[in-house]
Amino acid sequence: MADGLRVEAATLARLLGEWTGSAPALPHALAGSIGELLTVGVLADRAVLPSQRVLAAALGVSRGTVAEAYDILRANEQLLTRRGAGSQLRRPRPLTGTSSPSDGRLASFTGHGSSAVDLSSGALPGLPMVHEAIARLDLGAELGTDGYHPAGLPRLRAAIAAQHTADGLPTDAGQILVTNGSQQAVWLLAHTIVDPGDEVVVEEPTYRGALEAFRSGGASLLAVPVRDDGLDPHLLDRHLTRHRPRLVYCQPAAHNPTGITLSSGARRALADVLDRHGVLTVEDTSSADLVLDGRGRRTALAHLLPADRTLSVGTTSKLLWGGLRIGWLRGDPALVARLTEAKKAIDLGAAVIDQLLAADLLSRTAEARERRRATLLDRLARTEEILRGRRPGWTWRTPAGGTGLWIDAGEDTLALAERARRHDVLLAAGPAFSAFNGFGHHLRLPFWHPAERLLEALDRLDR
Repeated sequence: MADGLRVEAATLARLLGEWTGSAPALPHALAGSIGELLTVGVLADRAVLPSQRVLAAALGVSRGTVAEAYDILRANEQLLTRRGAGSQLRRPRPLTGTSSPSDGRLASFTGHGSSAVDLSSGALPGLPMVHEAIARLDLGAELGTDGYHPAGLPRLRAAIAAQHTADGLPTDAGQILVTNGSQQAVWLLAHTIVDPGDEVVVEEPTYRGALEAFRSGGASLLAVPVRDDGLDPHLLDRHLTRHRPRLVYCQPAAHNPTGITLSSGARRALADVLDRHGVLTVEDTSSADLVLDGRGRRTALAHLLPADRTLSVGTTSKLLWGGLRIGWLRGDPALVARLTEAKKAIDLGAAVIDQLLAADLLSRTAEARERRRATLLDRLARTEEILRGRRPGWTWRTPAGGTGLWIDAGEDTLALAERARRHDVLLAAGPAFSAFNGFGHHLRLPFWHPAERLLEALDRLDR
């Protein structure tokens, strides 16, 4: 958040996380948590806090609780309130840096106590085949090397290229850069390809990790709505006519968070718009392995667009296991080489053991996809059945892929998530997936959990 800008209530609610347990009384807990965010630089010096009424509504507490918390911050000389200027945070020695602080969209990826029912993440548990691959792991000749492969283990790059080729997109190993998960891939793009102030087109809503990465890189976001059939190509065409964005980031298959998968016609229409404007396109295929309609993996946009204007993001984390931190970028070799040099400043390569496991497991991609699809379809049907009975006021569109339902709860989901947190139920409210903290009545709810876990969460909320 830039210096002096107003902090939206949705952003502050995400950043605060599980703030209620930090002190015996709520006002002291709230003041302490805001003060800590200021101290570590997550909240900027001179940032303007939400009004007492708005923040109280977002957190599901009384206005008096927020008023007392603000009084405590003022007493600690961490807050200055002036007529017409609002309540402005103050830090005696502000931290400096070129990147924007986090806005808390990834707050759910911080680990939680065993008592919490975590419905905030769509990440799946590992497949049994991951355990089998670990059991037969053989480091072999790799122990005779230094273990540093900045662009990725050659064997793994070849395996990823072979999988792309098998999926209909001819690829060679020189087009692949291995990353520590797809999140690092998107972060690299946001801090290497994009300069501060550059415009980036994103879907609305979209993957919250991408929003976090582009915001932290200083990008200015242009949002194009996602309709029932996917990203609106006419509005995208209008954006690209009026602006010169650095890149377009999209998820045509198993879109996160809506689960929408573009038809072949919609995919072609999207590619035509992108090609006509000559814009660099980043297709995030992280969830594309989890398409549920039985028609298999979709043709990549990269197959429909010029090779030098297309980058693809992929990962093993969605299909195989989130703990296997292997992602990748596929693109023009010259661009891959540039990104590899940038990646060296972060690390000297992903863990060799993880890369060897991924190379082994990619040979069983078809089996893994079918296993995931069978399990997810079963869990999806059961989750929808439970919600229709227990939450008849909630509405959603059955997803064509992914692991979550994009639900219109018909109420303020920020306040709902705060109430749920106090009953040890963790939810992901819609504003986390919006470039502008929209979708305040929406909720992304994972459907892969066993029925008893969802029922336990609903029971806690009902109590």
